Amino acid sequence: MRILVTNDDGINAPGLAVLEAIAHEIAGPDGEVWVVAPAFEQSGVGHCISYTHPTMIAELEPRRFAAEGSPADCVLAGLFHVMKDARPDLVLSGVNRGNNAGENVLYSGTIGGAMEAALQGLKAIALSQFMGPGNYKIADPYEAAVRHGVALVRNLLDNGLWDDVDYRIFYNVNFPPVPAADVKGTRVATQGFRRYTGFGLEPHTSPTGRQFLWIKGGEQGRPTLPGTDVTLCVDGYITVTPLRCDLTAHDSLADLARRIE
Repeated sequence: MRILVTNDDGINAPGLAVLEAIAHEIAGPDGEVWVVAPAFEQSGVGHCISYTHPTMIAELEPRRFAAEGSPADCVLAGLFHVMKDARPDLVLSGVNRGNNAGENVLYSGTIGGAMEAALQGLKAIALSQFMGPGNYKIADPYEAAVRHGVALVRNLLDNGLWDDVDYRIFYNVNFPPVPAADVKGTRVATQGFRRYTGFGLEPHTSPTGRQFLWIKGGEQGRPTLPGTDVTLCVDGYITVTPLRCDLTAHDSLADLARRIE
């Protein structure tokens, strides 16, 4: 198996090393793992592509590249430049430092990398490690992902739903904020919504009098509705959420047509 690995935390992020190890286990001794990751952190860029300026890419070592762009740029660089002679069988994005559950899905560069792979017709999985009091200060806060990542990816490859439609399924995986031994299992979950918080900003004035705005996130660890990714992950479960790029509100189409056509 040929696997392309990317992330949004950058080429030197510890979570990327975790995902590379997972990918090598999945690819096997006869497989190949290629890495194309951002040269610098790209958290929060979503599915951004560098449409108006070029992306510099550098080979750091065999099959390992850093690109000055977003995760989606890195996937495009992998498919059409680095691996242009033989496309990957699977794209893995992560392991993100912090959760990509709830509304975070819409902002996440980790999700954006997997999304671009799905739009290109490839199997794709985004993986993130929830951080919280249960794992933030242990020796390896990625321990749950390290211990359970290989089995989770294999399970999805063997038993997941992989279609071949225009907006094909890809997967969002979140490992819970607990030590590996405390993981309760795996649950398929819907995307939650944190009604109690959201992104905001904090203005600051520099010593020169210029105004700067810092984007700020809110509390992450409180449950959302029952059965959603945030709630289950906080409760100690690995969550798997199937996603599609089609943003149409299909549940409202018929009613809207009756109202306005």
